[in-house]
Amino acid sequence: MTALRKNSADVATDFVRRHIGPAPRDIETMLETVRAKSLAALMDETLPASIRQKAPLNLGPALSETQALEHMTGLAAQNKLFTSLIGQGYSGTILPTVIQRNILENPAWYTAYTPYQPEISQGRLEALLNFQTMVCDLTGLDVANASLLDEGTAAAEAMALCERAATDVKTKAFFVDRDTHPQTIAVLRTRAEPLGWSLVIGDPEKDLAAADVFGALLQYPGSRGAVRDLRGAISTVKAKGGLAVIAADPLALTLLIPPGELGADIAVGSTQRFGVPMGYGGPHAAYMAVRDTLKRSLPGRIVGLSVDARGAPAYRLALQTREQHIRREKATSNICTAQVLLAVIASMYAVYHGPEGLSAIARSIHRRAAVLAEGLKRIGRTPLHAAFFDTVTVALNGERVTLAKRAEAEAINLRFDESTVSIALDETTTPAIVEAVWRIFGGHLTYAAIERETRDALPAELGRTTDFLTHPVFHKHRSETELLRYMRKLADRDLALDRAMIPLGSCTMKLNATTEMIPVTWPAFGNLHPFAPRAQAAGFHTMFDQLKQWLIDITGYDAISLQPNSGAQGEYAGLLAIRAYHLSRGERQRNICLIPSSAHGTNPATASMVGMNVVVVACDAGGNVDVEDLRAKARANADRLAAIMITYPSTHGVFEEHIREICDIVHQYGGQVYLDGANLNAQVGLSRPGDYGADVSHLNLHKTFCIPHGGGGPGMGPIGVKKHLAPFLPGHIAVDGGAAPAGAVSAAPFGSASILVISYIYILMMGGEGLQRATEVAILNANYIAERLHPHFPVLYRNHNDRVAHECIVDPRGLKATGVTVDDIAKRLIDYGFHAPTMSFPVPGTLMIEPTESESKAELDRFCDAMIAIRKEIADVESGKWPIAQSPLRNAPHTVHDLADDTWNKPYSRSEACFPDGVSRTDKYWCPVGRVDNVYGDRNLVCSCPPIEAYAEAAE
Repeated sequence: MTALRKNSADVATDFVRRHIGPAPRDIETMLETVRAKSLAALMDETLPASIRQKAPLNLGPALSETQALEHMTGLAAQNKLFTSLIGQGYSGTILPTVIQRNILENPAWYTAYTPYQPEISQGRLEALLNFQTMVCDLTGLDVANASLLDEGTAAAEAMALCERAATDVKTKAFFVDRDTHPQTIAVLRTRAEPLGWSLVIGDPEKDLAAADVFGALLQYPGSRGAVRDLRGAISTVKAKGGLAVIAADPLALTLLIPPGELGADIAVGSTQRFGVPMGYGGPHAAYMAVRDTLKRSLPGRIVGLSVDARGAPAYRLALQTREQHIRREKATSNICTAQVLLAVIASMYAVYHGPEGLSAIARSIHRRAAVLAEGLKRIGRTPLHAAFFDTVTVALNGERVTLAKRAEAEAINLRFDESTVSIALDETTTPAIVEAVWRIFGGHLTYAAIERETRDALPAELGRTTDFLTHPVFHKHRSETELLRYMRKLADRDLALDRAMIPLGSCTMKLNATTEMIPVTWPAFGNLHPFAPRAQAAGFHTMFDQLKQWLIDITGYDAISLQPNSGAQGEYAGLLAIRAYHLSRGERQRNICLIPSSAHGTNPATASMVGMNVVVVACDAGGNVDVEDLRAKARANADRLAAIMITYPSTHGVFEEHIREICDIVHQYGGQVYLDGANLNAQVGLSRPGDYGADVSHLNLHKTFCIPHGGGGPGMGPIGVKKHLAPFLPGHIAVDGGAAPAGAVSAAPFGSASILVISYIYILMMGGEGLQRATEVAILNANYIAERLHPHFPVLYRNHNDRVAHECIVDPRGLKATGVTVDDIAKRLIDYGFHAPTMSFPVPGTLMIEPTESESKAELDRFCDAMIAIRKEIADVESGKWPIAQSPLRNAPHTVHDLADDTWNKPYSRSEACFPDGVSRTDKYWCPVGRVDNVYGDRNLVCSCPPIEAYAEAAE
């Protein structure tokens, strides 16, 4: 990299200048507003001196965008693109270019946030409802969620659902089909062990009857290809009072009887082969579908249909308060990030192809697999299974080394086990590839000649007879013109970062620069199978090693794992490492986790998932951890103290002065410090968690390091640990054969590897100096907003120098007498063209605002002006100008229907409603629906595309 960095001084600051919103002259003006002499002085007033890092980040000088892309081209060239016929849950696929350009590469889709404000998320919500409908139709089950992380973790969530739903079963054992994907079994082992559950792994036909279990997971088709009738196994587990889970390939379900018709209660799987590149492991959207009786126990997000203030149909997140916020330490799931962008791609793949197209792709794949099997028979290698979909397995006769060498010569990857070799075909498989496989086995056959005499290998009794994807959305967008317009229509209904600032506290919605995104779609990064030989992924591993070193330099930790593919998974991996550390020292009794009362709901949920008991620590009036309460509870639980989970800067938006003391207290009583890295954007270049006492952190790459939120995912949550915890980082069977002390937390060994290129190139172009500058400006921007808004909405927490960190909480609760709610302010902001800040977290009734470093002074001022204008509207309610029920606040957001109404009976004008002060009439964002009725949506739960008549009924 040294050669690339030469002579870059003249361009080194160019990307930094473009990434950071305020220009130098604006920074000077903003410093005057906040009454700080300089950025350095502001940092001294914001961060405790005791945690400031001594030396600047030494990551080397920044590269220009052109140089960075040249560097990425070099890395990509180190990867070798073989034809991977490994299967095991990952398949080659063809992403229609119209979807690649207009979804995956479109900032209107990849810069959107989780649709917690449904009025400005109708486009992505419709796409997710299409995804749920697709999953329900293919699986034959009643309700699906809006995507999970990967098949392995989806199976683990299904196991947990079985355990809590099988209330009449006392056993803590779960049956797993031995022909399940190995990485899924590994994730199940990791999830089960801390909870005291055991796995019974065996043949469903021979071993299930004698097993005492609360549920069973069956793979369909099997990992090595077999298509089996699972109805007997399902009946067996149900007779025990347990639940039946089928892990199913959704493409195979276009031809096979769906799980629901087989009698399954739950179906899980991956939609990767619906147009989403393998990406050396991810990101991909997994799915889960359940019977109707289980819908209120379904983990993750669910999109539902409701109505807006006019009674018109509107989408929203149903059962929106997620499980970890309701049940906290009693939760069995800590799901936060989903894979929304990838679910949207998969749903659009189904919209693009329709049921006929998907079935045709499946039949073509199966036909080639059948021809492959017939040719192997003629070579003398009879497949082990007579019935299969896309995967053919034959026995090895001691010639593994020979076959592997021949496969390498053909540039083909096969799946070798101890005694078998499997060949999994996919959408990209050609007759020439099938002929090459025959050559590997010593046969020189012609595809056309064999194909003429081949019969299909799917049993007639398991053939699908029910229709699927019958909703019009899967039939009327077949031409590229129509699909292009459909995707544009949905994008226009949303408000994403490409339109306006998204000032969400704790979510760090910063710029995802175009140059960072470009390499993601390069085949050299996208088309690698996660279990391909390491030598074929040399470019990836060069990048992994450098990225880990950079993250070590930034955080002060000693080792990094890139495996966790969400922030919640990072939390889980971090606490697993702490638990394993205590176990290694013979201190099994250490199971108390201290968690401040202000913590995000995922914290107690995660602690529960690793078998820890939560003890809540109070916060003081300033929003800081009450140190004396912490000391007392640590002392009281000295023999059992395992950890503290703390967010820093705090969720209240300040750097707590006593963070070193907090760490020291926990260590004094034998515990470990888990420091949530969600707010690392306030620390990079200024302080390092590993230096001031933290033992482990997860790092939200989708926040601090620019991986896009994508409408709610993908995310990445690698963990950094101090040296003593390094042996307990997540392992993976593909890397260590399952020998690591800690098991896998994700299905792929390096998580969502293909999007790590985004964070890598971001750091490459920022350099150490640029990263520190970004942190300083993020803190300046937050203090600037706090200063401008404080006369109108009190800022709830500041430090002793009157400073906030990278975010601030404004408090409208004093206006309660007017009847104005935080919802009213959030919805009225839509009329001004803004996404609302984070509502009612961590303090109910407040707004948490995080501007990031990417927003310009002009956009910050536009937001502040909108908030101040809303305060004036509240004053109009206070003065009696109009009652709250008839105010623009309560009736927000206003839509184009308000302009088109023949009558207008409100006390304020249409102009005041739709074009409040400062809103451009030319560039107005029009919200597609009015305020959504959440209660109606939960009482009338509809979570898949309803028939057209339902829309008409709702409108009436």
